[in-house]
Amino acid sequence: MRTSPATGLPDFRRRFTEALGARANRNSSYLSENTETVSDIRTPGIVHGMTMSAHRVVPVYRSAFERWEKRAGVRVKPRREMAADEPSDTYFPPELVPAAGHPLVVARGPAAPKRILTSRLFQYLHFTTELEATAVIPVTIDISLGRSGLHLPVRMLRDAFCITTDEAWHAQFSNDLMEQVSEHTGVPIALPARPQFIDRLAKVRHDLDGEIRGSASIAFSVVSETLISAILSDLPKDPRLPRVVRSVVADHAEDEGRHHAYFHCLLGEFWTALSTAQRRELGPVFPDLIRIFLEPDYRAVSYALFELGLTDDEVAEVMHDSYPAESVTRDIAAAAGATVRYLGDVGALDDPKTLDAFHRAGLV
Repeated sequence: MRTSPATGLPDFRRRFTEALGARANRNSSYLSENTETVSDIRTPGIVHGMTMSAHRVVPVYRSAFERWEKRAGVRVKPRREMAADEPSDTYFPPELVPAAGHPLVVARGPAAPKRILTSRLFQYLHFTTELEATAVIPVTIDISLGRSGLHLPVRMLRDAFCITTDEAWHAQFSNDLMEQVSEHTGVPIALPARPQFIDRLAKVRHDLDGEIRGSASIAFSVVSETLISAILSDLPKDPRLPRVVRSVVADHAEDEGRHHAYFHCLLGEFWTALSTAQRRELGPVFPDLIRIFLEPDYRAVSYALFELGLTDDEVAEVMHDSYPAESVTRDIAAAAGATVRYLGDVGALDDPKTLDAFHRAGLV
């Protein structure tokens, strides 16, 4: 029988807090230096039954990994290779890259928008590689080895190993595809040293109280694995894109459907393990974590624009016109619906300060 963290006594609270502190120390030192799709949230393994307690609605864990050996991309999918005669000029949907259609970019000639779109694919693949390697895998490794501080069923520990393997494969094939596309198109991979989210997540951790700082790692993993990305849901169906791009994203989306179910359940276990004071401190941070994950990487987009030869003033104009704050906030809210709902289910939005933070962020 599962032991509910809600009944866990002060000794459990102490061990959980110690685990959060140890994770914070490991992550902060690194970060300071450096289909079955997600759109269908009722995938196999997603919770259809709920258990109730005085403070939460927690999904009953039903593993989506029973046939992982026969379904996971790393086990059954081939390496996706770019065909020598791949007939595509579009490597990312233009609708998702407003900067590519800006008059100042278009004025640079027909090759300029195509280059911005290809650079946007590089940004996405680089983001995926870094996300899996620096944000998700450290959390799933801790869970799988039983050092997360959470009381989880043995099946959840085993499934965390599966997720770790999946995510390492996602990082690898994303990096591989980026290199293939660069070689095929002749467009160099010109990106900032690290995605914007790494520095912003490090700041969130730094600003949290030391006792709760390590919780940001689990919280951000929950956010990243439960948000419904338009990229994962839409790119595999876009006939304008090269087949290799659609296949890689489809492989990723299929695995992420199972991960979504897992992290939905993990949220309930994690939130209950926190003390009331810890919940009150961490709850208002969730809007920041959601925005960190979903907001355009302005630094990377600007970098691509500078590579085209635009001046400082021109880059500033393109960024201002292409990413108005109201539009960005609206898109973030649309993508965050499932995650916000799950946070409401566990009672996170019952705290007035947390609810106010979500209102101010335009998420509720």
